[in-house]
Amino acid sequence: MAQFFQIHPENPQGRLIKQAVEIIRGGGLVVYPTDSAYALGCHIGDKMALDRIRAIRQLDKHHNFTLLCRDLSELATYARVDNQTFRALKGHTPGPFTFILEATSEVPKRLMHPKRKTIGMRVPDNAVALALMEELGEPLMSSSLLLPGEEYPPTDPYDIRQTLEHAVDLVIDGGYCGMEATTVIDMTGDAAELIRQGCGDASDMLD
Repeated sequence: MAQFFQIHPENPQGRLIKQAVEIIRGGGLVVYPTDSAYALGCHIGDKMALDRIRAIRQLDKHHNFTLLCRDLSELATYARVDNQTFRALKGHTPGPFTFILEATSEVPKRLMHPKRKTIGMRVPDNAVALALMEELGEPLMSSSLLLPGEEYPPTDPYDIRQTLEHAVDLVIDGGYCGMEATTVIDMTGDAAELIRQGCGDASDMLD
């Protein structure tokens, strides 16, 4: 049975954040708010939790997961970023963007695209997500909470708890955070390429 924490969306309670991170460190799978929609998150190196996300979302082994980072300096540990790319990212973080970047050896192989050795990374503009990562001290392995057969992710934490109460360990109610996915931009080529248009405006990156 999943635990259920109500965490203030602007001033997250430190006690609840610590408890949530203990669950993550212990191999738990959590539903948490971001700046685009609710997402599934777990410890970066946890294969069992990763398999649970795949089962919930019915994903194949080629699905790209995303690493959520606190800031760009943390992102640079897990992705190869040149100066030009860094400047472009700086203008769009934190925010509802996922950037496809070349992965470094710090990224577990199971998280990378198997052929391209790339990883999706983002810095969310959400106080609860940032507080979780601050307490955790490293990125969160993440996937959007888009359930099989649904066009949009669920937005009500109580509904999420009812649907996933036996599939996850914790649902964090961080208030309404939208239902539109992030904008995905591939930064691995000579020019930025729009892969998916979501709630972030990246038009200035694509000129």
